[in-house]
Amino acid sequence: MRELLQNPLRTRQDMVDAAVAMITPLMDCLTPGKARMIVGAGSAHYPEDVAGMEGFSRVLWALTPMLIGGCPEAAPFWQAWREGLIHGTDPDHPEYWGDLHDTDQRMVEMAVLGTGLCFAPEQFYHGLPPAAQDRLIAWLDQINRYDMPKNNWRYFRILVNIGFLKVGRPVDERRLTEDLDMMESHYVGDGWYFDYPTKRDYYTIWGFHYYSLIYAAAMRDVDPARCGRFMDRARLIAPRFACWFDRDGRALPYGRSLTYRFAQGAFWSAMAFAGVTADGLGWGEMKGLMLGNLRAWLRLPIFDRGGALTVGYGYPNLCAAEGYNAPGSPYWGMKVFLALALPASHPFWQAEERPYTPPRRFLDEQVRLLLTRDAFNRQVIAYTAGNHGWEHMHEDEKYEKFAYSTHFAFSVTKESGTLEKGAYDSMLAVKRAGRDLWHVRSGCDAFSLTEERVSCDWSPMEGVRIHTVIAPMGMWHVRKHVIETELPLEAAEGAFAVRKDWAGARPCDRIASALTADTRCASAAGAYGTSAIFALSGYETGVIVHPEPNTNLMYPRTVLPMLRACLPPGRTALCCAVFADPGDCRPDQVPEEVLSLAQSL
Repeated sequence: MRELLQNPLRTRQDMVDAAVAMITPLMDCLTPGKARMIVGAGSAHYPEDVAGMEGFSRVLWALTPMLIGGCPEAAPFWQAWREGLIHGTDPDHPEYWGDLHDTDQRMVEMAVLGTGLCFAPEQFYHGLPPAAQDRLIAWLDQINRYDMPKNNWRYFRILVNIGFLKVGRPVDERRLTEDLDMMESHYVGDGWYFDYPTKRDYYTIWGFHYYSLIYAAAMRDVDPARCGRFMDRARLIAPRFACWFDRDGRALPYGRSLTYRFAQGAFWSAMAFAGVTADGLGWGEMKGLMLGNLRAWLRLPIFDRGGALTVGYGYPNLCAAEGYNAPGSPYWGMKVFLALALPASHPFWQAEERPYTPPRRFLDEQVRLLLTRDAFNRQVIAYTAGNHGWEHMHEDEKYEKFAYSTHFAFSVTKESGTLEKGAYDSMLAVKRAGRDLWHVRSGCDAFSLTEERVSCDWSPMEGVRIHTVIAPMGMWHVRKHVIETELPLEAAEGAFAVRKDWAGARPCDRIASALTADTRCASAAGAYGTSAIFALSGYETGVIVHPEPNTNLMYPRTVLPMLRACLPPGRTALCCAVFADPGDCRPDQVPEEVLSLAQSL
């Protein structure tokens, strides 16, 4: 993927070239009838033929804006995808996409077809033979006859129905109104929506806001009041969401579906598409956030040797994937290309990129995150409590870590039998002394977040209750745990995991160059930053753990500084100070001001 590595990603044409470089290798992955795209041998909970249709449709999130924006580079790709669209909706063709059922994955993939009907009707509808037009509408209309979850999925049906409206086909008005009202009922304030049942994560951004901004762009003359609300809510959340990005464009690794990668920047593309700016976030700032995020991603080894995106995060990795991540799933990230629907003369593309630096510390109560950054904006760290995940792989690791970093990412557990397999970075793990599996936070009984600290009450296992307080200070944060246990415990507290080696390093340098572990601390430092954890009270020793490969989302091999302790039955307090620096700063002691902070907890 040399073209992508060499692409400066500064202009609209650069974005077009990036889309072309990503789509070109996929031409060879299309099936003979062009209705499915097969890019790998993995699987998801839905059948393989549905996964192939998913891959086909998700590429359209880039191709459709190119068609809308009149990009001549889209023509050869559209020739193939048009053929697939005709065959996939033809019940008599061997590659027919099939009949739907309740909560069908194919409903998800209909959203981009509805978007195409809205904004590129010449290609998606009028340019098809009349019989193919009828078959496309009949296949899409199945979404009005089946049940779907009460979550962001409702937008898929909304987009299909407004697509029908735009090409003059009958619309299920009852469904459309019901779905729009339900999506608005998920609004909780400050720009945030919750996804069913209560989750607040990236789906507010690349689900609710992304689709509602498409709706606003399509329906502002038909449904002005609702479109106005959608745009106002996007303006509200924009400066809050900007707090998730550091100066290098990296966004916070947090929550589910992280294999969608540069979908993190799709919100800024949708804001531009709908013509929405926010206080402090004009065209230049949004352009910088979108392009900066994409640049950060394209520096990473996220493509296979054939040029296809892989399932994973910072590298190919199935360990952290969801059950709905088929080989073609990562192409949901193509939603970032929506801004290509805008002409080169649009103010978004004419604007010079401008840096946006959020406040050093920001509390977002709706999403239950206290977000901080260092003085140079090199790293965002988020402290969290109370946003538990359900139904997804590694939900505790994705929502329940004490801290999340744009630089160090986080690790997932392979097994709970050892610290190496558990990879418990930014967690306190406990187990019964001498036996049992390790247990971590999995939901809070009570929680509180302020601009100064995060606290929560939680129970990792029967007979154990823990009250945790976390207070950040610059590159440091202090953790204090008051543990009440009915049985003797072993405890292990993790800092951030540090990359162990890197491409191009000399053999003698291929390990974090400074590993320290003694009775007062454990630390690891190298070319990719420093992570350290200092015992302030209650711990017995520091250790360096070498987690199982492929547990960390960003780096395949890591080292993890940890503290260990043995706890008798009764009440025990543990207190530690954690340091995280993307550079080469290597503290050998805890600063006085951090010690004072710890004493105040």
